[in-house]
Amino acid sequence: MPAVSSVLVPYASYLRVYEPLAAFPEPERGHWARYARRGTSPTAQDELRRSLADLLATPPVVVPVHESADAFVAEVDGVVCVCPWRTRLRGWLALEDLPGTLPPPVLDAALPPEVREQAEADRERWRERNPDARPWIRTELWQVPVRWFALFADEEREYVASGGPGKAPVLRYRTPMVQARRRVARALKTLREALEEGPLTEGLVDVGRWLEEFHPRSLVELDYGGLVHALAQDFLADDRSAADVAAGLAALRADDGAAAGQAYERLTERWRAVRNLRHAN
Repeated sequence: MPAVSSVLVPYASYLRVYEPLAAFPEPERGHWARYARRGTSPTAQDELRRSLADLLATPPVVVPVHESADAFVAEVDGVVCVCPWRTRLRGWLALEDLPGTLPPPVLDAALPPEVREQAEADRERWRERNPDARPWIRTELWQVPVRWFALFADEEREYVASGGPGKAPVLRYRTPMVQARRRVARALKTLREALEEGPLTEGLVDVGRWLEEFHPRSLVELDYGGLVHALAQDFLADDRSAADVAAGLAALRADDGAAAGQAYERLTERWRAVRNLRHAN
């Protein structure tokens, strides 16, 4: 694997939902329809650059003052679907997770307590006006959670190697919402019949509940995102994690503990090596 730079780069993966325009009420539906017709949808790197620019301000802007009017756009069987960024909501959600990922002195130096307290007060006022809000995008740093792979099949994997200087590889999976929900339900049934309740089961329950919030004709996408900048191309080319998850679940259904253990070992070794990069520098 390549050496990890000391420059702050969010090595993040993403689970996204693209909903058809019909899922949005007016006037939001009209906004997204006009947005999609412009054909100028920003990229994930554009979103990342904007977020980093806010964090470099003094004091840092941990949560945007206004919600983003941008989205990712995809066409599914001739139907335009959008994945709103909802950067403000996701900023608040990320802020919730920070205390568990950084030592208090580091957290206070990066984001002073008064900045975090103001962001939380803003969120409480916002939540009163938007009690049912939920993000279209979930983010994880330095990993792709195993539970996300349960939503996809190996044949839905899309890998494009780097096309030259400045062009990062792309590794993603895409599947219809109906397939993602079906796979979650089947995986949960298998795990509950074969194993005791644990983090994987709890994580799948959480993902399943989140998916139920969206239109049934949505598209679900797993994107390795910024992780591709930390991983060697041979790692990306050989990574068949969705296939390993499917093999492990099939082995559990067949009561083949040895095969299930082998699939689990492949997954844990692969992603342990990735998480270890976080502390390389």
